[in-house]
Amino acid sequence: MKQEKKRRNKIVKAVLVGVIQENQSREQAQEYIDELAFLARTAGVKPIETFLQKQDKPNSKHYIGSGKLNEIDSYIKDNKIKLVVFDDDLTPTQLRNVENRLKAQVMDRTNLILDIFATRARTAHAKTQVELAQYQYMLPRLKGLWTHLERQRGGIGMRGPGEREIETDRRIVRDKISLLRKQLAKIDKQMANQRKNRGQMIRVALVGYTNAGKSTIMNSLSKSEVFAENKLFATLDTTVRKVVINNLPFLLSDTVGFIRKLPTHLVEAFKSTLDETRESDILVHVVDVSHPGFEEHIDVVKETLRDIGAGDIPTLLVFNKTDAFSYDKKDEDDLTPKEKSNFSLEDFKSMYVAGENTPCVFISAKTGENMDTFKDSLFKLVKDLHFERYPYNRI
Repeated sequence: MKQEKKRRNKIVKAVLVGVIQENQSREQAQEYIDELAFLARTAGVKPIETFLQKQDKPNSKHYIGSGKLNEIDSYIKDNKIKLVVFDDDLTPTQLRNVENRLKAQVMDRTNLILDIFATRARTAHAKTQVELAQYQYMLPRLKGLWTHLERQRGGIGMRGPGEREIETDRRIVRDKISLLRKQLAKIDKQMANQRKNRGQMIRVALVGYTNAGKSTIMNSLSKSEVFAENKLFATLDTTVRKVVINNLPFLLSDTVGFIRKLPTHLVEAFKSTLDETRESDILVHVVDVSHPGFEEHIDVVKETLRDIGAGDIPTLLVFNKTDAFSYDKKDEDDLTPKEKSNFSLEDFKSMYVAGENTPCVFISAKTGENMDTFKDSLFKLVKDLHFERYPYNRI
C-alpha cells in the first residue's frame, strides 16, 4: 500500500515540443507551449524543458526535423527523462517513429487532453464519453502495441502472430466503440427529454475557454458548490441549477470549457454535453481578461460555437478576473502608438463596450467586483426573452 502511494506521488518529468508554423510568431508559439505546460501540470506532469522548431510544414516521418530530434534525444538521455509531449497531434506513424528513435514514452496534445478528461470524469455519463473518445483515438494506433510481434517476412500465409493480435484487438475496439455509442445515444435521448421537461424557464449556459472562471460564476449566482479549481478542464459534467434574480427564475448550466485544437474525438463524444449549449436560449461567454491571449480565446470559443450550431444564440460577454489583470504601463512621454500589451483595463473596456455588438461587462467573480452590474445585465436579457416567449406569464 505504501509503495502504491509512493508511486502515485512520484513526479513525472517531461519535455515539451512545439513547432513555429508558417505565419506564426515565436511569441504566439511560446504562448501555445505555455498552455501545453499548463495542460501537463494539470495531468500531474512536471515540464522540465521546452523545444521549439520553426518549419513551414511538419516532417512526415518524425513531425520535427532530425537535428531537433537529436537535440531532444541527447537532452532526455542526459536528464533521465522518459516522457516527451508534442503540442500537436501526431500521426500513428510519426508516433511510432519518434518513440523508436527516443526510446521514451511520447504523447501528443490529444492524448494528454484525454488523460486529463479521464481523471476529471466523475459521473457515469462523463466516463462513458471519455472512454469513447479514448477508443476512437486508440484505434488507428494499435499497431504500435504489437511491434514485438510484427508481420513476418514472406507472402500470403506468412503472417505472424502479431498481425493476428492486431486484427483481434481492432475488432474488440470497434465493438467497444459501437457499444459505447449505443449507450451514449440512450443517454442523449434521456437528457433531451430532461431538457424538454424543464418547463417554461429560460435556459442560460455558461461557455468559455477552459479555466476562464465559469464554475466560480456558477457558484456565485446559484449559491451552489460546483467544483472550481485553477486547472484546465476542472468541470466535465454539465451542472444545471435554478437561479432567481429579482424574482425571475431561470436555468443556468455550467459546461465543459473549450480549448484551441479541440480534438474531434471529444466533440463527437461530448455531443450530449454540447447539446446543453446548443439548445440554450442565452449564452454567457466568460473570458479570462487577465490572460495575455484572451482575444484569441474569444475567437476560439466563437469558432467552436459556430461549429456546433450555437453561433447565433444571444450572448452576454463577461470579462472575468479583473482582479488579476496587469499590463506594462507605457511611458507617458512616449508618443508612439500604444500596443495591446500596454493597454490598461480601461482601454479594453472602452474598446469592447464601444466596438462590440454583443453586450459586455467586466467583473471579478472571485472578489465580487461589479457582480451586481453583471446580474442586472443578465436579468435584462432573461426578462426580455421571457416576456417575448411567454407574454401571458408575467413575473
